[in-house]
Amino acid sequence: MKDYKEVKDFDQLIELEHGKVGSESRNRYEEGAQMFIVSEMLKAARKEANLTQEELALRAGTKKSYISKIENGKGNIQLATLIRIFEQGLNKRIGLTFL
Repeated sequence: MKDYKEVKDFDQLIELEHGKVGSESRNRYEEGAQMFIVSEMLKAARKEANLTQEELALRAGTKKSYISKIENGKGNIQLATLIRIFEQGLNKRIGLTFL
C-alpha cells in the first residue's frame, strides 16, 4: 500500500502513482493524459460547431468511427488527420507547443 502522508502537491502524487518523469509508467500516464485532453477539446469544439460526429467526419474526409475513437480517447491519432479534422472539419487552427 502506498503512503500518501508525505504528499504535498499534485506533482508528488503523480510521481508516487506513476513514477518519475521519463519512466515507462510515467510516460504511459502522460500519453493517456494528453490523449484525454485532445479528446475533450475535439468533443467540445464539435459540439460548439453544432456538428454530429458523422457531419464532422464528412467535412474532414474521415470516418465517423475515427472521430468517435478520438473523442473516446481510443486508438492512435495521426497528426495530419488531427490537423485536418480541426482545420477542415471545424475551421479552427491548431498550435503545438513543445515543453
